[in-house]
Amino acid sequence: MKRVVIISILCFVLVACAPPTATPTQSAVPSAVVVPTQETSPTPSSTPTPTATHPPTLVPSATASPTLISSPTTTPTITPIPTIELLFTGAIVPGRCVQAYVDEVGNADYIYENVAPLFQQADLTVGTLNASLTDYPPTTGCVNTFVLVGRSLHADAMARAGIRMMSVATNHIKNCGLSNCGDRAFLDTLGNLQRVGIEYVGAGMNLAEGMKPIVLEIKGVKFAFISLGEIERLAFASETTPGIAYLTDETLQDAIAAAKQVGDVVVVMPHWGPEYSPIPNPFQRRYAQIAVDAGADLVIGNHTHVIQGYHMIGEIPVYYGLGNFVFDQTWSEETAQGLMVRITFSGTKITGQQVIPVTIEKNGRVNLADIPTAQRILDRIQKVNDGLK
Repeated sequence: MKRVVIISILCFVLVACAPPTATPTQSAVPSAVVVPTQETSPTPSSTPTPTATHPPTLVPSATASPTLISSPTTTPTITPIPTIELLFTGAIVPGRCVQAYVDEVGNADYIYENVAPLFQQADLTVGTLNASLTDYPPTTGCVNTFVLVGRSLHADAMARAGIRMMSVATNHIKNCGLSNCGDRAFLDTLGNLQRVGIEYVGAGMNLAEGMKPIVLEIKGVKFAFISLGEIERLAFASETTPGIAYLTDETLQDAIAAAKQVGDVVVVMPHWGPEYSPIPNPFQRRYAQIAVDAGADLVIGNHTHVIQGYHMIGEIPVYYGLGNFVFDQTWSEETAQGLMVRITFSGTKITGQQVIPVTIEKNGRVNLADIPTAQRILDRIQKVNDGLK
């Protein structure tokens, strides 16, 4: 079996080659993982499937009084702290040319075949869907259009690859292309994700439902996810109409407060920022600070279609944008690249961060970047990260 090459980049982000200051339970510096495309990915290990509530419900604690056991032969059992790995992707946009290629071959499994082993190694893989998944409108073909529609079979391919949660508070989630579509494409999208067992966060039949945290319990730890978008007002939910949760100071603080009530770890997934800019704008940085102040444990953003910088705010990792993951934007090196981010927890504490560079093909296929390409990606983003300190 060919070996997978993993390179740890020391002093990579956030720390200028100074001795590490993080405690044993908190990793302050992400490491870079480079996996050549010509080599075989590691065989996935079996991981438990997280349990989920949608909408989430708070599991009440036991109220019975404990029984005291005084037998001298009884030894207390120490429960080990679980190690948990979450894996996040950039923007998944299975429309336009991607859908056209899928139509030619009849399925979408090829898109994820080079990254599925990493999906399946993680305890939970989370994507960001920025298109609708519906069989109602006609597909657009491989043309230049802002209507981003993929067929329902993409949901099946994502589930087979190992994606178990999807952020959908995105600006193209209501795309249809027909004047009489209404909310049908949007509702089809949510229904198709549910059909294949992928939990979604950030949308619902009204604003209150879209803002509700989704709780996934993994190895006894409750992870509460929220997602809010700021880009497309036509996609916003209202008190009485379906759509996505929209991002403001108030909605962000309220959603985090609700997540803290039901989760041990709060993960915030904003859809924000200017397209094609690697540098987070002042609004993103302000929202990130608000999220940290409100109690977020991790911030993973998307939308910009290029990789944005990332840094620590105090002890909280903030990734402003992971670039493209599935899309046909191969017209520049920057738009044809992205990151996966692997976050390792020891119980509720973050103990490791790794970035995994990827490249995309026009037909949607995701590839692990070869070593020279990965190094160029890391060098480029390092320059941005230096400005975020």
